[in-house]
Amino acid sequence: MYRILTVQDRIRVPPEKIGKKVKEAVREAIAERFEGVLDSKLGVIMAVVSVDEVGEGKILAGDPGIHYLTKFKIMVYRPEMHELVYGEVIDNTEFGSFVRIGPLDGLVHISQIMDDFVSYDSKNSVFLGKESKRSLKEGDKIRGRIISISYTEQQKIGLTMRQPSLGSIFWLEEEKKKKKK
Repeated sequence: MYRILTVQDRIRVPPEKIGKKVKEAVREAIAERFEGVLDSKLGVIMAVVSVDEVGEGKILAGDPGIHYLTKFKIMVYRPEMHELVYGEVIDNTEFGSFVRIGPLDGLVHISQIMDDFVSYDSKNSVFLGKESKRSLKEGDKIRGRIISISYTEQQKIGLTMRQPSLGSIFWLEEEKKKKKK
């Protein structure tokens, strides 16, 4: 889920940014330090939204930079258990599909792709349902649910598509057409 958080921290502005306006220099320093960083408590820090307050700068012994106590807003993405997510299949392997959901990738294990016997066609990199004749290939848009999150050295997100109203967007549109008839 995307959120905007207010953070207060001491921001170091390096000497090469000292000629700029203080707020601009602080914003650049925050962006360099935080954007794209994965924090286990906050999530993935996407962008600096605003710099709200900049305190008086302090110079510390042995450090040519200026340190400002700053209050600022950042946009973060933090996946939550049972959250519905939309994504795109970016890679199929013999054990499942990797799906890009915002700034992170999740894995739909082969057992969680559909309620059918699923086989993997390694030549075409496609999953096929035996009875339903459904397929899942790279580039397909999907709707899934987050069923596991692990914040270790590698961020791991497990997804399922085996619940009602989940799966490939193409499958869901086909179901809607069938129900209308």
